[in-house]
Formats: sequence, structure tokens, C-alpha cells
Amino acid sequence: MMSEVLLKVNNLSTSFFTSEGEVKAVDDVSYYVNKGEVVAIVGESGCGKSVSQLSSTQLVQTPPGKIMSGEVILDGRNLLKYGRLSKEMRAVRGAEISEIFQEPMTSLNPVFTIGKQLSDVVMTHSKADKKEAWKRSIEALRTVGIPDPESRMKNYPFEMSGGMRQRVMIATAVVCNSKLIIADEPTTALDVTTQAQVMDLLISLVKNRGLSLIVVTHNLGLVTRYADRVYVMYAGKIIESGTTEQIMTNPKHPYTIGLMNSVPKLNTSREEPLIPIEGAPPLLTNLPNKCAFLPRCTKACEDCNKLAYPTLRKADEENHFVACHIYVGGASNAK
Repeated sequence: MMSEVLLKVNNLSTSFFTSEGEVKAVDDVSYYVNKGEVVAIVGESGCGKSVSQLSSTQLVQTPPGKIMSGEVILDGRNLLKYGRLSKEMRAVRGAEISEIFQEPMTSLNPVFTIGKQLSDVVMTHSKADKKEAWKRSIEALRTVGIPDPESRMKNYPFEMSGGMRQRVMIATAVVCNSKLIIADEPTTALDVTTQAQVMDLLISLVKNRGLSLIVVTHNLGLVTRYADRVYVMYAGKIIESGTTEQIMTNPKHPYTIGLMNSVPKLNTSREEPLIPIEGAPPLLTNLPNKCAFLPRCTKACEDCNKLAYPTLRKADEENHFVACHIYVGGASNAK
């Protein structure tokens, strides 16, 4: 049975213009999310994961950032045709696409109560009056497992723990029945037990309500447990994509393999050192027209130095694609 695509991003490019030159944070990125699907976007810090998601909802700070090209198709509408501050774009944010940002303390306004902030979201995206919005906000807090939600509505963000604040952010994302939730490092700064609780809650809400979810993370453990498909990013580009099983059990790109090798495993001795990826990600101001991972790659061949940047090519399994010269795959330019 064919899955129905909810969000499709085509050839998205976003740059930041600085005194050092143009920083190509997102460079010709394409991906899709089906309805009811959990998709993970993984990679090191600075590879373009978060900027790609901010671009899809036109939340990139302008200036210095600018969306240079591409399409963001949500239910047949190209969101990039709307003005960044237009009524149409404001209606999409929160009502159709909700975002959970890395640090809830900086996402919640410290001078307003939780109830004020939640009910404002409801009134902005629906015809509910203040009384109805307050009632729906209490129910949203109850849904995400916050005890005594009536009292918590009167709390300020600083009166809550990190885990509670993250639950409030999840409540904000679901209170208006968004079709898609974008969770950007949703477990940052939380302890391991709270991380699991927050992710289990988020996934259960997504599955029970038939929502779609994009998880932006560098935590491969989250990917293994929760995601249906994975996109691996490096230096502003997607360098490998496939199902979670394909990426975890049969990675193709040397960078993806390096990420897998750097994660501790249960059967690994405590004395056995982890295998790091040597070097550092490249500066994005002056990338050569060849594989950006080349200086750090342990499997580079002669073609890697001679040929232009590799395009995504179909691997030996359906829906598995890799951008690497050393891999001999099928049709080029596949997405």
C-alpha cells in the first residue's frame, strides 16, 4: 500500500552572509515525510540539520540568513511562495507544523505563565475564546502527563524542571492538532531517564493521533529505537538515506560508518577505545566542488580527488541512497 506524502522538500538551499563570505548551511537538500511517519535527520553539529528545518517554516533569521532556492510542499502547497511574515505562513506555523526546539527554557517566555502561553497559541490558531482556550490548554497538559494541570497553568517556566518544560513544549505542539511536529534535539540537557520518558510520550502521541514527526538529532540511539527512516547530513548536504534498518545494519557512506563506529556498544569492553572520526567538519564558506568528507575519509580513492561532488545514487536495496564515489550503485540523481 502506497504511503501518502505529507511534506516534500525539493532542492532546498539556505545561506548565511557573513564578513567571512557566504556560508552554505543547507545546500540542495531534498527529502520527504509520509503521513504517520517518524523521520530522523542526523549528523554532527553544524551540518545543517536545524537550519534545514527552520528553513521549511521560514524561521531563519533574515539577515544574515536567506533561503536561496527550493520548494517546501505541504499538502500540495509550496510554503516558500508565502511571505515570511505573511498571514498564510503564520497560519501554517503552530496549526499545521509545530516545532519543539532544543532548549525549552529559551523557547518559553519567562515573564508569562504556562497557561497564558498555551491559551494564546489556541486562540491564535482557532476561534476559541479565552475560556475555551484555557480549558483546551489544561487538557493538553494532562495529555502530556503533567500532574495537577490546573495548578501548573499558573506556573512560570522557571518553576518547572527541564523535563516538565519539555512536556509543555510538546503540549504546545499538539494542542492545535498539527499535522507535522519537528523536534529539534528534543532531549538536550535532560537526564537519561527523562529523555526516554519524553521520547516515549512524543512517539505515543504521534502514533495515536496519526501525526508525522521529524526528529533532528545526533543521538543514534534515538534513531534506532524510534525512527522509520533516516537522512544523514554532512556539510549542508544529505549524503545517505534509507530505512532505519538499512542505515543501522548496512551503512554505505564512510561518514555514516564512522558515526556508527563512534557509538559504544553493549558487547564492547570498557577498556576498548571508541573509534572517532578524525579531523573536523569543513568550513562552509569555500567548499571545493568535490566530496566535502574527502579530507577525513579513510576509504578515499583516486576518483574522489578527480570527480565533482557525488550525487545521491540508489544502493543495492530499495529506498536506500548514498552519495559516494567508492560505492558502485544504480541510477544516479535518485532521491
